Amino acid sequence: MENNLQKRLFQFSIDVIQEVRNLPNSKEYQVISYQILKSATSVGANYEEAQGAVSKADFANKVGISLKEIRETNYWIRIIIAIDNQKMNWAVLEKESNQLIKILGAIYNKTAKKNDKSLKPAP
Repeated sequence: MENNLQKRLFQFSIDVIQEVRNLPNSKEYQVISYQILKSATSVGANYEEAQGAVSKADFANKVGISLKEIRETNYWIRIIIAIDNQKMNWAVLEKESNQLIKILGAIYNKTAKKNDKSLKPAP
């Protein structure tokens, strides 16, 4: 059964894809587009994998990867906002990515603490 976070991550990926389609086709945007498409779609994909985890440690690992990917996506969004004239939709995506960082970070920290006291909490 799909949960609300799965739906949000899926929609976030779709929203990023749609916004990337509106970016200019210059060399720097080609690089940024490639990177953000990889990281934004990886967030949800890794969270989906976490739902089928074979252990709590496996779950924590996949959520940790999702957290790293959403943080990277947030970085690329901030770059786009800094260099693009059409910032409105990207600002909305930045806000959503910040919320998703908090949610995934909380899940990871809670899960990682239960699994292994030696795991460092996510920043």
